[in-house]
Amino acid sequence: MPTARPRHFVTETDQVAEALDRAAERWPGLSRSQLLVRLALEADRAATEHLEARRLRRRAAIAELSGTLTGVYEPGYLDTLRQDWPE
Repeated sequence: MPTARPRHFVTETDQVAEALDRAAERWPGLSRSQLLVRLALEADRAATEHLEARRLRRRAAIAELSGTLTGVYEPGYLDTLRQDWPE
């Protein structure tokens, strides 16, 4: 089918063939090229969800620890520390 969009060619290696065979069980009736598109979209969705979950865990950790060191360092601590630094 004519298109102005770029086309991509993938060699069906043994690993790709196995992935497509498994995908065919999940999405019967689709051609192997359609299965390849589904796998690419599913991989993107899974990666996006993983990154979002990681971001949420990091924010939760920051919120949990926020303020736990309040008062540990006395006023002027950094100025005192910096006095020992070479100029």
